[in-house]
Amino acid sequence: MSDVIGKLTSEQALQIVERLTRKGGDIRDAIVAEAMKVLTEFSLDDVAEAVFDALDLNDVQDCLDEADSSRNGDTSPREAALDIIELDLQPFVDQVESYHELGMPEQEATYCMAIILGAYRFEHESKSAFKKLAADIPAACAGNLMEDWRRRNPEQAGIAAMHAFIRERCPKWAHWLKEE
Repeated sequence: MSDVIGKLTSEQALQIVERLTRKGGDIRDAIVAEAMKVLTEFSLDDVAEAVFDALDLNDVQDCLDEADSSRNGDTSPREAALDIIELDLQPFVDQVESYHELGMPEQEATYCMAIILGAYRFEHESKSAFKKLAADIPAACAGNLMEDWRRRNPEQAGIAAMHAFIRERCPKWAHWLKEE
């Protein structure tokens, strides 16, 4: 009975947290405080590594198979690679959007930087055959992410910090930056 918490499924644990949150008061405040702590405890480099790994673990054969199995045979391997990369990046992009919705601009910017760095590293460091098939797709996805972030965050200080980060950590992509 003492390890009941450790035996819960993730769904059961979530159900308990939701019930406790609805009770309000000090319990709700403690849950919200812990949630905020969890949301702020991430490393830019760890997230970038996770993005790199998600992209680098793709098998070129899976991409070719997806292109072959499309309904009309009209999906090229490059289009399949784009679909795969977008699927790989979606959980990370969702987290950026969550930070925005929660009014956490610092975490939103840092997570966005991490995704960009992970995609940059994939494009410039990966030795996978999938990378050759996906040429320039990570850069395009990262550029789109940065533009979406910028539209939501027009403050010049944040934009300047993003630009400085790209110049320093992703120098081959610095040509994206618009001079202001």
